[in-house]
Amino acid sequence: MKFLYILESIRFPAMDECMLLITRLGEETAFLVAALIVFWCMDKKKGYYLMSVGFIGTIMNQFFKLLFALPRPWVLDPDFTIVEAAREAATGYSFPSGHATFSVGTFGCLAMMTERRWLRYIWIAIAVLVPFSRMYLGVHTPEDVITGAALALLFVFALKRMAWVDKEQGMKDIIGMMLVMAVCLLLYVEFWPHPADMDAVNLQSGLKNACTMLGCLAGLAVVYEGEKRFVNFETKAVWWAQILKCSLGFAVVLLIKGGLRSPLEMILPVYPARTVRYFLVVVAAGLLWPMTFRYFAKLGVKNELRNH
Repeated sequence: MKFLYILESIRFPAMDECMLLITRLGEETAFLVAALIVFWCMDKKKGYYLMSVGFIGTIMNQFFKLLFALPRPWVLDPDFTIVEAAREAATGYSFPSGHATFSVGTFGCLAMMTERRWLRYIWIAIAVLVPFSRMYLGVHTPEDVITGAALALLFVFALKRMAWVDKEQGMKDIIGMMLVMAVCLLLYVEFWPHPADMDAVNLQSGLKNACTMLGCLAGLAVVYEGEKRFVNFETKAVWWAQILKCSLGFAVVLLIKGGLRSPLEMILPVYPARTVRYFLVVVAAGLLWPMTFRYFAKLGVKNELRNH
């Protein structure tokens, strides 16, 4: 807490706003955008690698949050103040930091992928700044962010060879392992004899995330097999076609993610509906939307032929 009090003493409005912007790069949306751009436009193997690091990081982060059940800094010390605008996104238990895990995992993977030194430094800087922003805003302790970052770094290096370099079986093994982990997390949340003073809101948050991961990973298993057999898309296209591909693709993914929520919850309980919804989101992003990529690739070819 001493370090958090030092950061509290140097806060000022402009820096608060800057840190609030930086901290958003550690959220689910930033990971989703990065993973889909890599998968759709750069390299499918590297896309699977990035997704694997993010999914395993999320599962382990949720498990440790419920296992240790450590409260947020302002609960530990009622005299400590936080940047109020950061409170809404600071849900669940404090240890370890989910933002640190997401940001170090996402931008650590990007740093491993890029061959441009200046760009690698940018990714590393973001991976450092997001965990720092969580402490500056007062929503995590140094122990929270260091552990969250360490978890992510472990997966960044451990999964690289299996998912990126090794043969196809390596990725199948990783997906199978992640599915087992998601099921184990769900069973742990539902059936483990948690302490009587376990916060119900945090327990529900763990259940929500377990169902989300189960849906995502079941979808990823279908995508991995189905894409090779039925789609086998190419990532290459001219730059403006890539922008169009991603813009329309993100719109489709968000439409499915938001549009299916109410219909599914009308016919299924909330958490099974969530599992089905995220399964469909991943299948749409990884299997259905890529069926259109041949047309985006042709856009550039047609334009070049016209110029000649």
